[in-house]
This record gives sequence, C-alpha cells and structure tokens, in this order.
Amino acid sequence: MTNMTGAEALTKSIQQYGIDTIFALPGVQLDHLFDALYHHQDSIRVIHTRHEQATAYMAFGYAQATGRVGTSLVVPGPGLLNATAALSTAHGCNAPVLCLAGQMPSKYIGSNTGQLHELLDQPGAVKSVTKWQGRALSPSTTPQTVQDAFAQLNSGHRRPVLLEMAPDIMAKKEDVDLLDPLTDFSTFEPEPDPDLVEQAASLLGNAENPAIYVGGGIFGAEEELLALAEEIQAPVFMSPHGQGAVDSRHYLGLNLLSAFEMKDDIDVILTAGTRFQTPQSWGVDDEVKVIRIDPIETLPALSQQADIHIASTARKSLKELLERSRRHNRKRPSREEELTEMGQTMTDRFAQLEHQHAYSSVIREELPDDGIACFGVTQVGFYSWFGFPTYSPRTNIQAGHQGTLGYGFPTALGAQVAHPDKKVVAVTGDGGFMFNVQELATAAQHGINLVTILFNDGHFGNVKRNQDEGFGSRYIASELQNPDFMKLADSFGVMGQRVNSPEGMRTALQNAFKEDAPALIEVQVGEFPSAWKYMPLVRARDQVGEKKAGSFGDD
Repeated sequence: MTNMTGAEALTKSIQQYGIDTIFALPGVQLDHLFDALYHHQDSIRVIHTRHEQATAYMAFGYAQATGRVGTSLVVPGPGLLNATAALSTAHGCNAPVLCLAGQMPSKYIGSNTGQLHELLDQPGAVKSVTKWQGRALSPSTTPQTVQDAFAQLNSGHRRPVLLEMAPDIMAKKEDVDLLDPLTDFSTFEPEPDPDLVEQAASLLGNAENPAIYVGGGIFGAEEELLALAEEIQAPVFMSPHGQGAVDSRHYLGLNLLSAFEMKDDIDVILTAGTRFQTPQSWGVDDEVKVIRIDPIETLPALSQQADIHIASTARKSLKELLERSRRHNRKRPSREEELTEMGQTMTDRFAQLEHQHAYSSVIREELPDDGIACFGVTQVGFYSWFGFPTYSPRTNIQAGHQGTLGYGFPTALGAQVAHPDKKVVAVTGDGGFMFNVQELATAAQHGINLVTILFNDGHFGNVKRNQDEGFGSRYIASELQNPDFMKLADSFGVMGQRVNSPEGMRTALQNAFKEDAPALIEVQVGEFPSAWKYMPLVRARDQVGEKKAGSFGDD
C-alpha cells in the first residue's frame, strides 16, 4: 500500500488501463485532480477545451477511431449536463467513453442546499445516456471503482459510464492498494450457446441466398466476418455506422441500398453489431429466418424477433459459426460478378446527386486509404451514408441514430488526437460548425492538425427544404447570419481557404495536407438536391408480409 490522495489514486488507476489522453475543462471541484494530472504530464496528455460538450465529443471521436476508451473530465452539474449531448451520441453508437466528473463535497451530496453546481441526483440526471454510474467514496476504494468502470466499458454493449468523485475525497490521503488492471475482458462476456450456434450454422449452410447485416458493433470481428461471408458467399450489408467492416472495394462489401434492392431474394439473414432497425422497417417475410448476434439477452421488441438469438459477442460467435457452417455448407460458386454489378448499380444510382457526389469524390480521392472522415449532419454527410467508399474499419465516423447536429467538428478533433500520424477530415455544414466553433482555439493551442471542410449555404439546409416542400415555403428560423469564416480562422491562427467548386476544394485539401497544421476550408455552395428520394426509407412490405408498391422514398 502507498499513502496517496484520492486524486492520485484515480489518476494512477486509470493510467493502468492505458488512458494516455484526457479531454478536460477545469473547475474548482476538480482542482486536486488537475494537480495530480500535472504530476503525470509525461504519461497522460491533458487537452483542455473551451466547452464541456467538446470534451465528451472529442472522447467519443477518440473511442470511435481506435476502439479504445476515450476519456472526458468535467465539473459537476452544468459541466456534466453540457456534456450529455455527446454522451447521448456515444451511447447511441455503443462507444466506450469514460466520463469523469466532480461532485459536491461529500457531506452535501443530495442535500439540496444550493451548493455550487449542485444537482440533487447527478447520476440519475445522466442515467439515460450512460450504461453505469459509479462514485469513488474514498481513496482506498477508488481502484476497485475504476476496475468496475472499465469492466462495464469493455463488456456487453460498450457504452459511456460516469465515474464521479467529490473534491474532499480527491484531497483526502489514505493508504491505497492499486489493483492489477483487468486485461481479459472476455471473461465478462457470455459464451455462445453451442446448440444455438449449430442451429444457426445449419440455417446459413443450407440457405439459398444468405445475407449478413452489420453495424458499428461489428468492429473487432472484421476477420471472422469476412471469412464467414466468403465461406457462404453472403453479401455483407453495412449500415452507415458499420462502413469499413468489409472494404467497399471487395465484392461482398455492400451498403443498405443494395440490401433494399436484393431483400426479396434473401432467405436467411444474419445480423451482428446492429439494431437491424432500418431493414426491419422495410418489412420481413415470415418465411425469412433471422439470426441475431448480440451480447444482451433481452433486446428491444422489433417488428420481427430473431428466430435464433446468440447472446454473445460478434467475435466469439462468428468464429464459432465459421467453424460449424463449414460442416453444413455446400460448394458455392463465387458471386463476385453478380455482387460487383449490384454494388456498381447502386453507386451509379446515388451518384445522380451530382453536387454531393462531386464533393464526396474529391474527399475520397485526396484522403489516403487509411485516412479518417468524420461526417457531420449535413448534405454531404447524408450522401456519405451510402455514397462514400470506405476501405478500413473505423475510418468513417457517423453520428448514429441520435443525429446530433454539431457533433462532427469536435468528434473529428478527438479522432485526430488519437491518430496524429493519419489524415483526418471533418465534414460539416455552417449550422453545425457553429455549435463548437470555439474549438478552433483548442486545435490551434494543442496542435491538432485536423482539416475541416465547411459547406456554407447560409441556412439550416434540411429545415429550409422541409419548410419549402411541406409548408408552402413559409420560412422561419432557417436562415443563418454567419461570420466571415476566413477572418475567424485567421483570428485563431488557423489556416483558412475559401473555395466554391469541387476542384477548388481539391486544391485546398492538397494545400492543407501539405501544411500539416489545423486548417479550415470553407466551401461556398447553394442549395443541394435532396438525397432522401434515393434512400431506402419506405416500408416495402406490410405487417403480414405482402409486397407494397414503392422503393427509395418515392412515395
């Protein structure tokens, strides 16, 4: 045992789990913890932001780009509440974000006496966007609390957790026994039921037209996924959040546009790492068998429950499925020609969005194969759901079902911090960019060499289109008064370039990548054509499985 403060115990404990970067914003309840971090600057980098929302978004970007835990540190009360938009994004995307937060002095917690930053029930306030909430009650119990937090972060659905500590506990000294860190989190994960795996392998091996659907929860099991897909010649349909699980240049790597087109011929569906929400909304025939891999035994009630639910991780389950499916599988001819043609057809269809396609193509051509693109909730971002080729896991970052406007820029900053050796671009609109524009200061101060592509049309584009098409062009609250973004970038010491065409953007991207410094590229654009009619959003079948008219949003 060593005599140390609670702040020191917390710092050393998270360090044992490989935490080398903390995105933080200081405050009085955290003074002792920041002092502890001061003494560990050789091993833990502290990046302080200008708003708490950015701390959690950057931690989210770090986690999404690496698969490792991203860490945010904020003051209690309003500081934590400011971070909840980002925590909700991380929760929706199953991202392992450790949110460290201060608290009231211990004797005042829950007292409702009006202490600075007091919430009557701080853990309860964030319960809906965190998987687990814990509090370090003393220096000596801190290592166990940290161990509990990391067990939660690395098992089941990997979602954010809250770990809080009161300032008096941070300052208090006790004898502390630092625990050896957990290194094998698989012990917290259920093993696949062999009988269910055998049933699933039989279904897949005997299927005429099997298919695999994956989302962002598949990462970490890419090798097993591709091996199984090749064995049974099953197309892998990737959700926007799961792009890169299979290289989109591989004939088996397809997106949900292709899934929508091919769904009527599929007889067995295997899902892994996905809620399977969009395909279920299309309607699934009763005779289509659904196999679902998910570590949580109790799942949300969708329109069709799985015929077989393997309650384990994708990696464990797919490895077992591959071995067993070989015994049931027959020799199958390659579907390379058929699926390559399907993929190209869908690419050509979505490329009819000429403006989005042109700008997206430039980004793809200039970004290295292992470069990372973080797409905000904007017109080119919507295009990227189906039209941006993705070659590697964790290189196409999306907002997930929360669709949090403004998430893109700070999230991409976190991804760049995680991979300083890679090229990273943030793709954002003018509306979303202004949510966290102040983090240009963070990029400049900490040398975060992110290239931000800002599409400026002077409006909340989707809102304006909705008001135009659905409300008789009665525009309200959709027009934006923007700053001069070039002067703004210059005021922060950030390289700024303004362009108005895809080729102009290409030159600007090339210049920015050469500089290897924070850069802002403003792309002046008009209204983009609507992407919605090209997306498979309609219900293609009714509840009893009868076909209905309609395709990519035409009705």
